Amino acid sequence: MKSHNIILLTDSYKISHYKQYPPNTSTIYSYFESRGGRFENVVFFGLQYYLKEYLSGQVVTQEGINDAALLYEKHFGNADLFNRTGWEYILQHHGGRLPVRIKAVPEGSAIPVHNVMMTIENTDPECYWLTNFLETLLVQVWYGCTVATLSREIKRVITQYLEETGDPALINFKLHDFGFRGVSSVESAGLGGAAHLVNFMGTDTIAALTFTQSYYNTQNCYGFSIPAAEHSTITSWGRENEAKAYANMLTQYPEGLVACVSDSYDIYAACDRIWGQELHDAVLARKGTLVVRPDSGKPSEVVLKVMEILGERFGTSTNDKGFKVLHPNVRVIQGDGVDYDSIGEILSVLKQNGWSADNIAFGMGGALLQKLDRDTQKFAFKCSAAVVGGKERDVFKQPITDSGKNSKRGRLKLVRTPEGGFVTLPEDTVGLDILQTVFENGVVKQEYTFDDVKHHALL
Repeated sequence: MKSHNIILLTDSYKISHYKQYPPNTSTIYSYFESRGGRFENVVFFGLQYYLKEYLSGQVVTQEGINDAALLYEKHFGNADLFNRTGWEYILQHHGGRLPVRIKAVPEGSAIPVHNVMMTIENTDPECYWLTNFLETLLVQVWYGCTVATLSREIKRVITQYLEETGDPALINFKLHDFGFRGVSSVESAGLGGAAHLVNFMGTDTIAALTFTQSYYNTQNCYGFSIPAAEHSTITSWGRENEAKAYANMLTQYPEGLVACVSDSYDIYAACDRIWGQELHDAVLARKGTLVVRPDSGKPSEVVLKVMEILGERFGTSTNDKGFKVLHPNVRVIQGDGVDYDSIGEILSVLKQNGWSADNIAFGMGGALLQKLDRDTQKFAFKCSAAVVGGKERDVFKQPITDSGKNSKRGRLKLVRTPEGGFVTLPEDTVGLDILQTVFENGVVKQEYTFDDVKHHALL
């Protein structure tokens, strides 16, 4: 039995909407799309979580109905606003399972904006009001979609610089998720962190690992990390013992990758005098790579100077594309002030100064999982068709004050174009519909493994 009460997972005004549709309405059909935004393509991800966690199985109970009735009477000061009859109908005639059908594009797919990605309609004419009652919950799919989209776009930027200056095969670990502490909830960390793992393999957001296992049919681990220092594990040694704190990192982790934040006092002195001289031989003798992490200052300036110092102290080689690469025992990760724009700026500065993108990785926190909202990609859920008095009609909005909010009409399908793109068409036109039935009458009909999702998301 679900611990959530689906009757309470909506906006207040939805409670009164069952009385507002035209008389003899039997079907409400709605769709979900990105109406534009920062990026031209949107990765569809996260619906399966909402289906499994909130909608599947018996989600309506008599106890839940009674609890909702009591709360809404207090909330509105009116016991008659709540649709007790409708919810008890679902309990009695459908065993508490939701009589709706949801179709959606395969998760992980990158779809151009202004295209349908999901549709929903009621399957019982008595429950026409249920379709848009579920809007509040279903629209939250915007979050997973937006994180996955942002992560994908950053992957495109880094891949471009790797192709120009280094080795594109390194891409999977070039953007590391530092976002757990920067989000509003553990649920956001799991969903957003998993959305990032659609594109990359580096994360410190452990909630994302359990999320993929719980909701995407796998026991595999899709995110990986390494031992790394924080400021407290360095500064607790005292400033006079900074070198000892760094030496301890090399001793405690004698092999493999290890990351060490090095800006507690003077990042340039740390790279030059401590890493580059006092611990120089220990770094080179170690069986693995030291990843130096600057964590303050203007990212593009600091990273370049750190790179120059480390290059001078540890030496460089020139790759077949003509760019400098640090000694394999030394690399850099930038984890402060990292976002879509600063990553591009840092990589551009490095390229201009002859440095390969191979030398650097990025750690991104709140800007990856939190510094975005539904309007980043202008997500919307709108009714586009209805059956009233036995006749189907197109439904749409067309505000004269904002054409960007015009909505689509009728039943919809998503079709691949001959050029390999996508186009939204009326459901009754020729062409194979990409939308698949993923949920029907309380049952998840189509499930994706996380491998499936990652495959769909390949650039």
